[in-house]
Amino acid sequence: MIAGAVLYLWMRARGEQRPSMLHWRSAAIVGGFLILGGNGAVVWAEQFVPSGMAALLVATLPFWIVLIDWLGPGHARPSLGIAIGLVVGIAGIFVLVGPAALHPTNVSGSGILKGALALNAGSLSWALGTVYARHAKLPRSALVATGMEMLCGGALLFLLALITREPMDFDPASVSARSIAGFIYLTTIGSLVGFTAFIWLIQHQPPSRVSTYAYVNPVVAVFLGWALAGEPLTLRTVIAAAIIIGAVALITTARSSSPLPEPD
Repeated sequence: MIAGAVLYLWMRARGEQRPSMLHWRSAAIVGGFLILGGNGAVVWAEQFVPSGMAALLVATLPFWIVLIDWLGPGHARPSLGIAIGLVVGIAGIFVLVGPAALHPTNVSGSGILKGALALNAGSLSWALGTVYARHAKLPRSALVATGMEMLCGGALLFLLALITREPMDFDPASVSARSIAGFIYLTTIGSLVGFTAFIWLIQHQPPSRVSTYAYVNPVVAVFLGWALAGEPLTLRTVIAAAIIIGAVALITTARSSSPLPEPD
């Protein structure tokens, strides 16, 4: 909500036109799918599943997007190159996280199932929001639209937190300087920069290409861990990165084929 408010007010101060109620409705739908359904499901599921399993399940996002794009009104049938790229990308994520990361250590089987279902639901929700945003009635300015979507999605998440009485468990004394720094980073880089880039891409690239970030994110996280936190960089990581980059190259260079015309 902070990032959305800052971005929206900044763009309005620069003279951008006031959005209509139709624009706000579309922004609320997109924000609901992406932030409430997508981000919210991932954060909730992380209580129950190992991070490796979360990375693997979130990486199914391109499958959902291609499927929705194919079954939707446009019937954008994926080409063979995109289909191969999707399969290769999932294989690369599996190699990256490794079999050991998928074992349910210190969590119950029912918790794993709940988390896995939530992650799949979150990926589906994010895919629906991605495809919907491409055709939604939103302001022409991508920055205004992004601010509105973050405001609406954040407000929906906060409302859900109130309904589940989470604020009652919040202890200000337990907030550390590191927590505050992380919050500031996610507000600026994660929301203002990252989410804005994502919305801009939706408006300028096919959803199948935009969704490849779900493959790239785990690779970036692993290499940042090596560069900044001294985490080991293994041969398996390098091989997985090569597989994933190859999958992204396949998807971004392939074209979706249109359905064959109906005979007269």
